[in-house]
Amino acid sequence: MKHFVIIGGSSGIGRAIVERLLEAGHHVTATYRNTEPFTQHDHLTWIPYDVWSDSLDEQQLPEVIDGLAYCPGAIDLLPFKRLKQESLLQDFKLQVTGAVSVLQHLESRIKKAEQASVVLFSTVAVQSGFNFHTQVAISKGAIEGLTRSLAAEWAPKVRVNAIAPSITQTDLAKKLLSSEEKIKANADRHPLKKIGQPEDIAQLASFLLQDSSGWMTGQVIKLDGGISTLKI
Repeated sequence: MKHFVIIGGSSGIGRAIVERLLEAGHHVTATYRNTEPFTQHDHLTWIPYDVWSDSLDEQQLPEVIDGLAYCPGAIDLLPFKRLKQESLLQDFKLQVTGAVSVLQHLESRIKKAEQASVVLFSTVAVQSGFNFHTQVAISKGAIEGLTRSLAAEWAPKVRVNAIAPSITQTDLAKKLLSSEEKIKANADRHPLKKIGQPEDIAQLASFLLQDSSGWMTGQVIKLDGGISTLKI
């Protein structure tokens, strides 16, 4: 049994990752903020965490961490001329400096594992370029840089990879998927003609966290229904 830490594990993709790791027989420590913990399990520990106050209680975390996924994120779409420094910095803190802070605080515990893994999250918009995605692409572009740099620095003990999804059916995307018409329109933009589900992303994240991906590091993996590479 390994011990995994999922930052932002009470909803969306984070929740689906927690569920998959529990199904695989591992112990999971998951954090929550606004969303209440969704279940109780003998191998599941819930702790509160607020990225804005950097309030992670390390005393409740295991001494050895075999894998960590940082899931907090935001999707704020707006024209470039409406970008404001305050919202840009808030977005960067949530998605980038929050991840950096967690990894710095837990580095020694992660490196105590025989072979550990870190999973971060980017977006398909970084490498493809979409209208009105400047703010989110700035933050997630930094995540891609962090992924590759940290993978090099922490090798060979710790593997670091990122997933770059397209739009996924979570609370973060509810404004974009608030009606059947919007869901269909977004689905039709993808060659596979469907919206991603949290379980789609969780399957890949679970693979990256566990030993089955033991020869993979420094990768940003697109999981996007084909939208970034296929034109049909």
